[in-house]
Amino acid sequence: MSDEALRSLIEERWTALEAEQPKGERHLRVAQLPIATTADPLSVAVDHAGHRHLLLPIHSHRKVRPGLDGPVLTLRRRALEDEETYQAYADLACLRDDLSDLFTDLCVDVLDAIAALPENPVKALYRVLDRWKALFKTQAAPLGPDQLAGLFGELLILARILEEDPSASRLWWGPHGHRHDFSNGATAVEVKASVDNEGRRPRIHGLDQLDPPQSGTLWLAWFRLRRTPGDSSTTGFLELVRRALELCDDESALLELFARAGYHLSDTDRYRDVHFAVSEERWYRVDPNFPGLTRRTLSAAGVPVSAIDVEYTIDLSGETPAPLPPVQVPRILDDLIKECA
Repeated sequence: MSDEALRSLIEERWTALEAEQPKGERHLRVAQLPIATTADPLSVAVDHAGHRHLLLPIHSHRKVRPGLDGPVLTLRRRALEDEETYQAYADLACLRDDLSDLFTDLCVDVLDAIAALPENPVKALYRVLDRWKALFKTQAAPLGPDQLAGLFGELLILARILEEDPSASRLWWGPHGHRHDFSNGATAVEVKASVDNEGRRPRIHGLDQLDPPQSGTLWLAWFRLRRTPGDSSTTGFLELVRRALELCDDESALLELFARAGYHLSDTDRYRDVHFAVSEERWYRVDPNFPGLTRRTLSAAGVPVSAIDVEYTIDLSGETPAPLPPVQVPRILDDLIKECA
């Protein structure tokens, strides 16, 4: 169905509902749409105040993304029931009658996205909402070379754990400014990436970055990256972003993490030509013999710690500390995914 046909369809449904007599403040006048999904039909509705709604069926236990709560748009979970049926919905509503035309455009975009993703209408809705929000975001400064390499390294790990657990983005703490990039409270992974051709010299930020979790284990993953033109032997930055979004079960949460890390969907054209090849990958257990400065070790040595904003470089170029055998890495990621209670 063309966009113009979709627009006419939903406008006709809303107009017909608006002509019906309201039944009460808590009642919606509802009409189904002939839009194919793998769940129950989509619907449009009008409430007692005349506000227009788009209703997407969801599982009874599923939650809806918070944060969109007027004054123009609201998104909330709503249950509709009668004597025979009960159905939960993601309810997108427009509270401004003067913006009805724009709301119709938004709903047409949502229906187009659902046609391409009929098995998950809510994910399609989130995708469209985020794209529309990107239109109004202030342009941020582009990521620098070191920031790009660092984020690329974190995305390599993120994609691996999302393959095993679509909810694993909850373990990605780097964008929040946490001392470790990934953590479940007991197992933590700090990711370092370098585009230097010589040496293995990760930069450490702060006196607690190499401090393991309390009664837990910290691993350092180091990648040597090579910036290259795009070809079959390299991985595009945007390719990793798309891969993570496809694997996750909550695109909106992951997009927020990307934004915190400095990447926005509106920045796509900036990074279309960014490709890296991974020329080396090493993993280390950060134990008392691992080189580094931490608040804990300095205090244990009787050294008063009053310095702030400490940054330093460690050298892993020699034979010690020895990296882990690559076969152990999947076990580390499995431990990371097993979130502590």
